[in-house]
Amino acid sequence: MTPPQKSPTIVLIPGLMNDAWVWHGVIGALSRLGAVHIARTDGCDSLSAMAERIAQSVGGPMVVIGHSMGGRVALELADQAGDRIMGLALLDTGAGGPHAQEAEGRLKLVDLARAEGMASVAKSWMPPMLAPDRRDDAELVEGITAMLLRADADIFAAQQNALLKRPNRLDLLATIQCPLLAVTGSEDRWSPPAQHQEMVDRTPNARLEVVEGAGHMLPVEAPEKLAEILISFIKTL
Repeated sequence: MTPPQKSPTIVLIPGLMNDAWVWHGVIGALSRLGAVHIARTDGCDSLSAMAERIAQSVGGPMVVIGHSMGGRVALELADQAGDRIMGLALLDTGAGGPHAQEAEGRLKLVDLARAEGMASVAKSWMPPMLAPDRRDDAELVEGITAMLLRADADIFAAQQNALLKRPNRLDLLATIQCPLLAVTGSEDRWSPPAQHQEMVDRTPNARLEVVEGAGHMLPVEAPEKLAEILISFIKTL
């Protein structure tokens, strides 16, 4: 008798300064499909180290879902353990290397964190990350701010360093054999739909979903719609 195939673990990888809270609106629905593992990215100063820790922490097949920086970690995981990944979902992210002016902006925020604390970082960083009509949503802003305050300047600096050292993974996309789903908000100015379309165009088995009205913080701006999209994707695997 053939032993039953182990169902894949659904791995959720949060973004810069983010933790498990960013997934609170989707984790319940996803847990109906299988075991859910929320990856930790604290304590690592490279994306490859973050991916290696996930590969060691989760056994067997995986469906990997990464948001923002977490999407870049997901690509590193695909490079390290692609034979274990049944499906890959990249949310509000990119695959290219750092651009020429990127370091200045990131390091300025690190300096702000060390000088004034994470509350000042949250106040400066958050508005462009949200769709314009969500920036005055007090409950949403308070939730994201509380999450960012659970990080500290050292965690923030290490993650920013990891992003500044990131490799260009655009060529890796052509080697990904599992289905890939790219999802972004129509109002995401940091990782716009065109950037996701480029990733889809480079990947053999990929498609794009754009969530109307959502910004970069898609998992908490439109959790119900995102859960619907992810569930549909996972069920096709």
